[in-house]
Amino acid sequence: MTRGANLGEFEIHVLAALERLGDDAYAVSVRDEIAARAGRRASIGAVYATLGRLAEKGYVVFWFSDPLPVRGGRPRKHARVTPAGRRALRSASQALARMLDGLALGFTPGDGR
Repeated sequence: MTRGANLGEFEIHVLAALERLGDDAYAVSVRDEIAARAGRRASIGAVYATLGRLAEKGYVVFWFSDPLPVRGGRPRKHARVTPAGRRALRSASQALARMLDGLALGFTPGDGR
């Protein structure tokens, strides 16, 4: 990875949430997914800032939905992980797994505890 290409913990959470949410990924749904799965509360501003940083790295692209079908409904700004973002997420998760391998932490990565 080049300098600045490493992912921080919250960037990993955001990329994973984007992958899980697919076409339903926008800032509010990403924040809610992180809260539900990681038990981590985050401000919507933190999600927007992280999405912007990931876009600058080339890991995320944005697209707009059709306006919401309500009076005054506006389009939502959705985010999608790029192939480079998927590679970065995979690399970060593999590096973390290697670091945790063999540690007696009382759980197995991926067992949900």
